[in-house]
Amino acid sequence: MSFSKLGLSAEIVQAVTAKGYTAPTPIQEQAIPVILEGRDLLAAAQTGTGKTAGFTLPILQRLAPKSTTQGEPRPVPVKAPSKGPILRSAVQATGRRQPVRALILAPTRELAAQVEDSVQAYGSHLDLVSLAVFGGVNITPQIRRLRSGVDILVATPGRLLDHVQQRTVDLSQVEILVLDEADRMLDMGFIKDIRRILSLLPKQRQNLLFSATFSNEIKALAGTLLHNPAVVEVARRNASAEKIFQQVYRVARTQKAALLTHLINHHNWYQVLVFTRTKHGADRLAKHLGQNQISAMAIHGNKSQSVRTKTLARFKEGNIQVLVATDIAARGIDISDLPQVVNFDLPDVPEDYVHRIGRTGRAGSTGGGSVPGL
Repeated sequence: MSFSKLGLSAEIVQAVTAKGYTAPTPIQEQAIPVILEGRDLLAAAQTGTGKTAGFTLPILQRLAPKSTTQGEPRPVPVKAPSKGPILRSAVQATGRRQPVRALILAPTRELAAQVEDSVQAYGSHLDLVSLAVFGGVNITPQIRRLRSGVDILVATPGRLLDHVQQRTVDLSQVEILVLDEADRMLDMGFIKDIRRILSLLPKQRQNLLFSATFSNEIKALAGTLLHNPAVVEVARRNASAEKIFQQVYRVARTQKAALLTHLINHHNWYQVLVFTRTKHGADRLAKHLGQNQISAMAIHGNKSQSVRTKTLARFKEGNIQVLVATDIAARGIDISDLPQVVNFDLPDVPEDYVHRIGRTGRAGSTGGGSVPGL
């Protein structure tokens, strides 16, 4: 199966190919045709299966109906005149705010930014505008971008409601709604915010709900949100990725940091994601590693969004050897071939363990290993 055979346009296939992907993953192969048909969808897929592309690709296709089909020549773009900018639309020309056409809700800032990055990459040859809005950063630039027109809006629930309160976003014409990592949003207590947002949307729309598990709470939400949905499930409930090697070390609590330092040095681990239960624990561990000549930084909810973004970028680029994180990072980090994940503290919820170790062994690659139970 190829992406072109799924019914995606030449522009989208071109962008996917440029990212190095040649064949769809199982979740993409099953979800994309359903979404292109306009049906509601309830999908369960463990992290790292290509889920984000599974909904961003068909959304781009549906919102850009003038895209050429695979195999047809793309039209030659018209160059801008020498004087004055080309207005993107009549909406901008008149100064009226363009309503959002697709709304993607995500539980964390990191995941929202990651999803919007995917929209930008896969829609690079399309005339569609996307934006991610989340808290922890100045709202004014977001307002400015919204006023200039946005087709696809990726948002965390809290910041989206901030915009609703300030009347800086128009949700009256949303055609497609996506709840990404819906189980995580319920765990984080966003259900009231989600219900308020749903009340602002048109009743006639396509709804897509993606979750790592089909818990009873997710099934209840799906029952109120989805109309005759197609159901796709590509992973067993609470199952970890099969290509991840897992190992347990039994050690006294007071020796955990020393053992982690030894493992990093002994195995020459060059890129390690470490999960702790608390923010202060993350800071203490990062400091301990630094004192032992291992470059490490921590990210958690007490860090500003700009600091978290810069720290994550440095880790991805290999400038930081160890990233110590609380569960806020469990679903927002997407790094190709991340070799090592360490559970310095085990999570309270089994699903969180699956999401944590799912940062490695992603999209079919072989994971370097998870070290639970330190």
